[in-house]
Amino acid sequence: MCAPPPVTVSQGHPQRWLILGVICLAQLTVLLDNTVLNVAIPSLTRELGAATSDIQWMINAYSLVQSGLLLTAGSAADRYGRKKLLMAGLALFGLGSLVAGLATTSEQLIAARAGMGVGGALLITTTLAVVVQIFDDSERVKAIGLWSTVNSLGFAVGPLLGGVMLDHFWWGAIFLVNIPVAAIGLMAVLALVPESKNPQGDRPDLLGALLSTIGMTSLVYAIISGPDHGWTSATTLTSAAVGAVVLTGFAVWELRAPYPMLDLHFFRNQRFTGAVAGAILVAFGMAGSLFLLTQHLQFVLGYDPLEAGLRTAPFALTIVALNLTGISAKLLPRAGTPLTIALGMTCLAVGLAAIAVLGRHGYGGMLAGLIVMGAGVAFAMPAMANAVMSAIPPEKAGVGAGINGTLAEFGQGLGVAVLGAVLNSRFAALVSVAAASLPATLAQAGSAQERARITEAFASGLESSQLVGAGAVLLGGVVAAVLLRRAERAERAERAEGAQELGASGRRRV
Repeated sequence: MCAPPPVTVSQGHPQRWLILGVICLAQLTVLLDNTVLNVAIPSLTRELGAATSDIQWMINAYSLVQSGLLLTAGSAADRYGRKKLLMAGLALFGLGSLVAGLATTSEQLIAARAGMGVGGALLITTTLAVVVQIFDDSERVKAIGLWSTVNSLGFAVGPLLGGVMLDHFWWGAIFLVNIPVAAIGLMAVLALVPESKNPQGDRPDLLGALLSTIGMTSLVYAIISGPDHGWTSATTLTSAAVGAVVLTGFAVWELRAPYPMLDLHFFRNQRFTGAVAGAILVAFGMAGSLFLLTQHLQFVLGYDPLEAGLRTAPFALTIVALNLTGISAKLLPRAGTPLTIALGMTCLAVGLAAIAVLGRHGYGGMLAGLIVMGAGVAFAMPAMANAVMSAIPPEKAGVGAGINGTLAEFGQGLGVAVLGAVLNSRFAALVSVAAASLPATLAQAGSAQERARITEAFASGLESSQLVGAGAVLLGGVVAAVLLRRAERAERAERAEGAQELGASGRRRV
């Protein structure tokens, strides 16, 4: 009589899916605040009397503090406990939201946004680290897929949600709505999430934390300020130089430190390096394309901000559908990580190219491109996040999440900066004027024919920049897939060699 087949029982936390829901809710709130403020700029200018420089700091204070602290936050979570730091992040984020919603001056709002950035850094790193801890290998890919879905959803839905809220409430409501979410998340984390930390209890790397924070903040500020101040301006070049020098010092210190915050030997792992390259370029393509897309919909096709936000929804909905149905999670074990990432980034590149070529004169062609882009992100992002985290020891999950978050921040900033620069240079060349915004150039036009020519030049600039983005993403997919394939072959060869040595040792003992 044949024995019944063994039943595979998951060894993950018994309440892991409920915990994942709590984590995703907290994560979504943080990610929405990366983009939701953009639609409130007219209200802030009018009601707070904010100058252009004030508006820039309101937007950038959050992303600068958050991106600068990601590695430090991940390291602290590993050392002091991921649950503790997750709760601290929720508390800081909720408190910062309260101050932001009640702010009466630009300075108060800027300070509140910086405080929210601290909370956001803690949340982004600890959420992914907790996911890695509570799910076993059989379910981790699906869980990371759902976590990645929230990342994409928050990035795409922010402007839409902001537009809807500003149609019914005053600008402070976009911050105050975070408070009940943070409170619910705090109680749920306290009741449900298990504590976990690095059992080795390494000493804190204070100098490494300081250097990484200063270096990343300076580098991200250079990327953010480049389009406004000019890439050759003293502000941009000085910030970039400070970032490069400090990060070089950080790398030298980490190689010598007895308990480094970031073990740079991770970069010897081809799987890790391939995932890093792919993660930067997926974020590059996604952020850069959405930055261009919102301008395309409003300036070229004439939609208002809310209508433009609604028309980007198919991108986010495709990601949600593919991850919630489990299609993305099923593809990875069947096709393997290299092929899944190559397929995803190819889809992302094809979608970008389709928007550039087919969406120039109407929304119909753009829709197909958005759906294909969404499929690409749904396939590639979970596979790359899983590759990054699986290449790092579980006790360093917080640092791994910090690396993953830093890559996303860097790629997003780079995408907006580089593709924006291509757009501006192409537009300036076609209209034969110094680089300026489309509204400013149209205001100087003397006739309807001249305005039509300027708009067509802007559309041509958009097409060029989107095609550049598509090429970069496609190349990144090839590079990432090749590196990951080599890493897998090397690992198989090592296992086979180890098995042969073990067998030879056993025969000698006999």
